[in-house]
Amino acid sequence: MNLYEIKDPSFLSSLTLKELDELSQEIREFIIEKVSKTGGHLSSNLGIVELTIALHKVFESPKDKLIFDVGHQGYTHKILTGRAKDFDGLRQQNGLSGFLKRSESIHDIYEAGHSSTSIAAASGIEFSKRYIGNSFKVIPIIGDGALTGGMAFEALNFLGGKKDHQPIIILNDNEMSISENIGYLSNILNNIRSKNSYRKIKAKTYRILPKFLSRLTSKVERGVKGFLSNNTIFDDLGFSYYGPINGHNFKELIKYLEIAKKSNKPCVIHVLTEKGKGYKYSENDQTGVWHGVGPFDITTGNPLSVQQDHICSWSEVVSKYVEQYAASKKEFTIVVPAMIAGSSLLSFKEKYPDRLIDVGIAEQMAVTMASGFAISNVDVFVPIYSTFIQRAYDQINHDVARQNCKVVFGIDRAGIVGADGETHQGVFDIPLLRHIPNMTIAHPRNANEAFRLLDYAFMVNQGPFALRYERGNVIFQENDISYQPMKRPSWEVIQSGTKCVFISFGSILEQVKDEVVKQQLDVMIVDAKFIKPLDHELLDEISVMNIPIIIYEESSLLGGFGSAVSEYMVQTKKSTLMLELMGIDDQYVEQGTKKEILEKLNLDLMSIMKKIKEKL
Repeated sequence: MNLYEIKDPSFLSSLTLKELDELSQEIREFIIEKVSKTGGHLSSNLGIVELTIALHKVFESPKDKLIFDVGHQGYTHKILTGRAKDFDGLRQQNGLSGFLKRSESIHDIYEAGHSSTSIAAASGIEFSKRYIGNSFKVIPIIGDGALTGGMAFEALNFLGGKKDHQPIIILNDNEMSISENIGYLSNILNNIRSKNSYRKIKAKTYRILPKFLSRLTSKVERGVKGFLSNNTIFDDLGFSYYGPINGHNFKELIKYLEIAKKSNKPCVIHVLTEKGKGYKYSENDQTGVWHGVGPFDITTGNPLSVQQDHICSWSEVVSKYVEQYAASKKEFTIVVPAMIAGSSLLSFKEKYPDRLIDVGIAEQMAVTMASGFAISNVDVFVPIYSTFIQRAYDQINHDVARQNCKVVFGIDRAGIVGADGETHQGVFDIPLLRHIPNMTIAHPRNANEAFRLLDYAFMVNQGPFALRYERGNVIFQENDISYQPMKRPSWEVIQSGTKCVFISFGSILEQVKDEVVKQQLDVMIVDAKFIKPLDHELLDEISVMNIPIIIYEESSLLGGFGSAVSEYMVQTKKSTLMLELMGIDDQYVEQGTKKEILEKLNLDLMSIMKKIKEKL
């Protein structure tokens, strides 16, 4: 089949099981080829090919509502809904989104970039039938890893036993989240998987029961199931449970999807799939390396980009620090929400397996658990992507900061992250954290500063501390690390000047400094490495110079760093007429390379230099 000619999923109704198998193979090869060039989420998409095809064959999209949890496993769905032709632009500026996107297709029912949302969203759509009619089915598709998210349990608790509503929950169980699953729920699912006979009971119950008991089927069925096999957690929550079934067998998938479609109760279909299926490197991945990938060579599995000597990612720099700190500090641990590989902590896990706790996709749990370590006088580090720290706001505010607990947060992927688009840009953490009492926020411009700031966080500071660091690479040489913690929150003048002041933080400072020196411009450059608290002493000195002040941040302007400086100057009755703010306006930032996005936002180096020259 020519995948480029697919317009919608209706063609699936006429395909035989053999043809469906052939189609799934073609789609796998297509996804591997395209992702090898553009990068993207590979393993999750390879594992869900047959399940997605079966869902579109049994149900009628967009009338029936398929709701993909997270959305980064939607590549097969995109192909079946007419978007194969757009895959050369996958995750690129003005191209195909790596997630579901309602503006792309009427088949993209719901957008999500964070996990554990699908069942809750399905609840709203299911209950909307009271107002718009009951002529369609609602089918959330959620991974077993995403079940560790609290909202998934809240939604299961709400929907279970509501016999007047019939959502069909697809549990895509590949025994992985991003990396290996953790927690007791994983053990429960392992126990269910081991009882293969259980899945036969539901379909055969009516044949087992005598005819005179037909009016009592639900009660007797539960008794028969209880006699033959223990009830599952889903039965106990009030769902009709089917499974576990083979998620790569079309005959079995279609059979149980059809049964659930005709059911008059809320259902859970437990589907076993293999994450990364069809590509040997992703099939063997147990750490999450192949979950999200950059461009790679299909034959060897090697990335196309080669990392140079003395170049590390910012995550790796922070990981090097915590390894050294763990060696010197016995009372130290890391709590991480399902991002061991993403946070470059595989080496730490190997060296200190008992001092790294993965709580799964549960950011709220990670933060509050960290507060428990802190009040026990155990130093604790919590690395969370900027986009995910939003999910734990209440816990940071009430459980950590209100009690002034010494928890050090690693705000990974702060700033523009690029191809994952609106849901993943790290541009809201400063406004989110800045107004919280007791909170200190910092952002290093190089590896040495990262070490010094972390030393301050663990050895000097006595309350919550958030270290922001970017997605990207930085020069790291062991000999350059000074190991001198800062004594107090302060800024640093890294380039003197008398005609204009440029204040910012992060790696952009080195670029601006090099360009200012190259062009011999009379510009003072200030490293505002502490975003909160502000260095009032240096700000006071700058404000009386009566020269233009440019405040730059790769972050939201509303409530951000520039806003903090403006507020201080107004409160201390200093003139703001010479103040110029550069940052991200009130908007969501779409996908593209970081370079493309910064150019579009007028926040790239060229735009900075243009602004500086305007002020000189």
